[in-house]
Amino acid sequence: MMRFLKILAAALLPLFGALPLAAQSAATLLADQISVTASGALAARGNVDALFEGTRLSAAGIIYDPQTDRLVFEGPILIRLADGTMFTAERADLDPRLENGLLLGARMVLDRQLQFAASQISRTEGRYTELKQVVATSCQVCAGEAPLWEIRASSVTHDQIERQLYFSDAVFRIRGIPVFWLPWMRMPDPTLSRATGFLIPSLRSTDLLGVGLKAPYFIALGDQRDLTLTPYLSPLTTTIEARYRQAYLTGQIEVEAALTQDRIRPSETRGYLFAAGKFDLPDDYRLNFGVQTASDEGYLLDYGHSSADRLENFVGFSRFRPDFISQGRLTAYQGLLPDVTTESTPPVLGSARFERQLRPDIIGGLLRYGGEIEGHARPFEIGGTSRDVGRIGLTGAWQDTYVIGPGVIAETEAGLTLDAYGTFDDPLNEGFLARAQPEALLTLRWPLVRSTASGGVDVVEPVLAFAWSDSFGGSPVNEDGTRSELDSGNLFALSRFAGQDRIETGPRLAFGATWTRSDANGWSGRMTAGQIRRLEELADFSTTSGLSGFGSNWLVAGQLTLPMGLTFDGRALLSEEGIFGKSEGRIGWSSNRLDLSAGYVWLDADLDEDRPDEIAEWAFDLGYRINDVWSLDLSGRYDLATDRPATAGATIGWNNECVSVELSASRRYVYSTTVSSSTELSLEIGLNGFSAGRSGTTTSRVCTN
Repeated sequence: MMRFLKILAAALLPLFGALPLAAQSAATLLADQISVTASGALAARGNVDALFEGTRLSAAGIIYDPQTDRLVFEGPILIRLADGTMFTAERADLDPRLENGLLLGARMVLDRQLQFAASQISRTEGRYTELKQVVATSCQVCAGEAPLWEIRASSVTHDQIERQLYFSDAVFRIRGIPVFWLPWMRMPDPTLSRATGFLIPSLRSTDLLGVGLKAPYFIALGDQRDLTLTPYLSPLTTTIEARYRQAYLTGQIEVEAALTQDRIRPSETRGYLFAAGKFDLPDDYRLNFGVQTASDEGYLLDYGHSSADRLENFVGFSRFRPDFISQGRLTAYQGLLPDVTTESTPPVLGSARFERQLRPDIIGGLLRYGGEIEGHARPFEIGGTSRDVGRIGLTGAWQDTYVIGPGVIAETEAGLTLDAYGTFDDPLNEGFLARAQPEALLTLRWPLVRSTASGGVDVVEPVLAFAWSDSFGGSPVNEDGTRSELDSGNLFALSRFAGQDRIETGPRLAFGATWTRSDANGWSGRMTAGQIRRLEELADFSTTSGLSGFGSNWLVAGQLTLPMGLTFDGRALLSEEGIFGKSEGRIGWSSNRLDLSAGYVWLDADLDEDRPDEIAEWAFDLGYRINDVWSLDLSGRYDLATDRPATAGATIGWNNECVSVELSASRRYVYSTTVSSSTELSLEIGLNGFSAGRSGTTTSRVCTN
């Protein structure tokens, strides 16, 4: 018989007249055949579908009994709820709204991954689903073969509103072998992203702390707050770690902390505290802050929290608009290594500045002006100096761009900076001074474009930059410009100093060229080369910066991008004698299965930069997806100058539809008296389908029988 639509309510009532009012507008039926029995029951058979408010039920047959207001379904039965939950059953007895009733020989699937098989399933209040004699797993189930893992329980209750699963008399099995028993257990269903409970534990073994267990416990304190407590237990340490997060309408904060008693420093209570936050303030202002402190210089490395050599505590504000910028920041540093002295890093720094820009109609171009207040304090001397410095500066600059002659682009800039300095606690430089620094820059660029017959495009751009600046007045101590170097970003700039205390003076010429190639075969490249010439020799640049003397080193930099995701990037300084100075190179390769990055750096010894020995290191990070299940990550760093390793690590991952396993090993080589080298092993195992916010997304195993 042809398939036709019958609406169980207004459409059926005029035809059969026997349906009670409670059944009207309850559900929609689609079936090949509908009939009414002698007792007044409605029977639908053949490709039956029942629909109600997003819930759909398919069955071989449905019988509606008006006396009991019940629907009896004949299998095979498939139910899809509005939230994506699926049920299969051999027989079912439900109310017309499909919210209450009983399913026999049933299965339930949550979020297309976590499946339950039960002798019967009962639905109550449209919220609770109770299963009896249950087997639960997210693994592919093959006939005649036990799944990789399963949980057998006498009963399981699923709260559809709270999205929680409650197990009673549960036994966890691996390949059918009982491993442990729990009288009661609560776990989130896979649709829940935040739920109070244990997170994936990890087994950690290090040379310093022995074999230990981390068992994080997540506490949801509402939709905007949560707390994670992580006990870390081993024979050599007792540690509690904590993380607190809270979101506000205008910002957020996060706090991480730990307290420790261990045998590395048995007479001390060790720990650390990191906090960070950011908030939107009225009038487009933004506030951010950070707090970092540790009990001793080795704690963060010993417990794998951070490899930083100094800690930073700060509070700052900022406002960015198209024509106006203002920002300020107060920072306090805590050094963790012996070579971090007050000479290289003042403990307290503060700054505030604003800058406005406008386009005057009278002279054209862009006019910028602004002011800045900054200073730093050394409350005490540790291997350096106790000098304190404050500065007030005003700046103004005008710039414009023209096109002249055969496509030559001329960029002009002129400016003036006025500074006032105060220096204290330094007998050699104490006092006040003022200075004025006028400056001017003319840059000429001539881009030349050529298209090849093969479809490629070449762009060659010669560049000349004529600059002049001078300084009138006193000369402050150079605090913020001691780590300057030549690179592609400042080759044609007014000044190559990193800070405000020094500026290049006298006339100078920067010249060079850039070649860019975009090829039709899918590769592209860029090469830059240039040099700076002066009439005056500057003494404030270090010998390895590439900027000292009458002429700088040659800068050679390039990038190359090839098909198949392969990239090269390099930069080097080359002296007039052809000797390479500071050099670095990077290579990357990204494909569907491989992600590779590797780098090399060379730095000459330079006492002006607190580097008594040369540095030559290479590092790499490789991630390889062997197949849909296995993955491998390798990383390492090697000191070529001293011929000894710095770090090494390897991680092996195994992930299928129901289990995630990650085994990692790392080695940290430390050549210091304050911290020690250590090897760490870590193992994490997660059951996909239960962990909040975690799902098994890999390809499921295919049954072969």
